[in-house]
Amino acid sequence: MAGRLSKKNESSMNEVVKALIRDLGISSGLNEHKIYEAWDKVSGASAYTVSKYVRNNVLYCGIASSVIRSRLYMKKNELIEGINLLLAQDELFVRNDPRTGFLRDIVLR
Repeated sequence: MAGRLSKKNESSMNEVVKALIRDLGISSGLNEHKIYEAWDKVSGASAYTVSKYVRNNVLYCGIASSVIRSRLYMKKNELIEGINLLLAQDELFVRNDPRTGFLRDIVLR
């Protein structure tokens, strides 16, 4: 029967997607996107966040309101823990990526 796959090359969809991400070399970009999504969820300050970027496992966020920035600064350790927890639960987050792994710090500007 033509068109049938052999079972010796059988893989789960999760394994195939992870291999594709690794082979295409897009894990850093995907991780950045996942970090930004986690920031928006955990901080609740997406409306006030004017810029975001990640460098050396540090998230830099530009916050438009000094009042919001001050409140976020007081909760910085909770934010880091919450973001890393969300990232750990995400199956597509590549944990051993040298450029964008789990967060070590957040800098609010």
